[in-house]
Parts: sequence; C-alpha cells; structure tokens
Amino acid sequence: MSKPTNVPDQDQKQPGDEFKMRPEPEIIRDDYKGSEKLKAKTALITGGDSGIGRSVAVHFAREGADVAIVYLNEDKDAAETKELVEKEGKKCMIVSGDLKEEGFSREVIAKVIESFGKLDIVVNNAAMQFPKEEVEEVSNEQFRKTFRNNLYPYFYIVKEALKHLKEGSVIINTTSVTSYRGSEHLLDYSSTKGAITSFTRSLSKMLVERKIRVNGVAPGPIWTPLIPSTFDDVSGFGKKVPMGRPGQPSEVGPAYVFLASKDSSYMTGQVIHINGGEIVGA
Repeated sequence: MSKPTNVPDQDQKQPGDEFKMRPEPEIIRDDYKGSEKLKAKTALITGGDSGIGRSVAVHFAREGADVAIVYLNEDKDAAETKELVEKEGKKCMIVSGDLKEEGFSREVIAKVIESFGKLDIVVNNAAMQFPKEEVEEVSNEQFRKTFRNNLYPYFYIVKEALKHLKEGSVIINTTSVTSYRGSEHLLDYSSTKGAITSFTRSLSKMLVERKIRVNGVAPGPIWTPLIPSTFDDVSGFGKKVPMGRPGQPSEVGPAYVFLASKDSSYMTGQVIHINGGEIVGA
C-alpha cells in the first residue's frame, strides 16, 4: 500500500476518534505475517484504542498474544480494536478510565490478572498534547495536567505491574522525537517525553538484575487521532521530515513486536527511532 504524502485539513476535539479520520490510518500491512513471536503472552497497552496503540494491539495479536487495552472514553474506537484483535483469534479486554488516577492503575492491573492470570508485556503509550506557540500561553494548570497525564501513569502502571511481571517480562514506553529535538509549540508535551526517555533508561537499570527488559520507541510524525484533535491545520503534517510524508501506525507497530519478543533479548534501556529520517541525538 502506498503511503499518502498529503492529508486533508480536518478538525476534531481531543482525544480524537480514529473512525473520523480521513484517510483512516493503516494499522497493519495486509502482507504482515505473524510467526508466533509472542505466542501465549499477555500484553497490556495503554492508549490502545487507536493510533499507535491499536497498531501494537493488532500486531501483538497476530504474533500470538492476548491483549488488554486501556483507553479514556473513545468507546467506538476501543470496540473496533477489540474486534480487530479477536479477528486474529486472540482474546481482548478493554478497560475505560482515567490513568491520571493512581487507583485506576491498580484496578487495571487487577482486571488483567483476573481475566488472563498473568502479565508478560506492558506498553505505556497513552498521551495528550496541547500546542501553544508562546511560553506565556502555557498555563500552570496545563503544564501540570500534561505531566499528570503523560508521565505519572507510566510510573503507576509499572509499579503495579511489577507485582506480577517475572523474569523475561518486558516493558515498552512510548516517548517521541520531540524528546530529542524539542518542539517550539509543544513545550510541556516534549518535556514529558524527555522525562519518559530518562524514565526508560533509569528503569532499565533498576530492573536488569530481575531480568526484566525496558526499552522505548520514539515516533516522529505518525498519522493518529492525536494529530487532527490537537493541531488547527494538518495539511502540512509530516512534510518536513526527509521522507516528506507522515508515517502510518503500521510502520511503528512492528518495532514494539521486536522489543516485546526474544529478537531483542540483548537490548535494554534503548530507544528505537521511527521518524521518517530525522537525525536525532542518541
């Protein structure tokens, strides 16, 4: 499938709905063949209802994993993701709630264990952003909200999940290209992503003796509901990267498969950059 260079201008309210996007993102390539890399595994994916999270869920299912996804309130998208996972012959549990609430993280992990009996893979992926062009436009409350939404849940989920993760388990955190190059209109968002990169590296060192690997993925401009729901004009989205186009979730999902599987057994504390050719710091 050829990847679109241009996307038409469109607008949504955050957090955005995938079924309203034009064109709808490509979630998984038609010719992607699973090879049981994640057979008999159970994965938890936050922000798994759409975009990158949905792509990860479907890729994991095609590789043999049962999946639990957490989302805020995008019920239609979450139901579609559940259907896509089940079409792959795997189980899918969906849980709606606000990850900013510490108690909800405990509830999520408890439901995963109750439903599947175990947890092998944690993907921290949920995020929000509020573009502003000037520092003065970023309110103190917005700054706090962005950190509470984008960073705190990673810690809450990991802390609860570690009660059940065993040797060979994997944690994958979604950071961003903005963690490395910064962003003139996403001051608070890029700051949280920088923190997530450091969180990933530090956590990997804390857990290496337990033989639990921790890595990250730093996407560039990927066509997900976050984009039309937060930017006023998306017609030029992705054109500034060397490849000259936005990426599709289908081009990101396989990186999570790699990090979740034994293929990456000698990797921890690392970040994979999928950004259309931008050269960024390590």
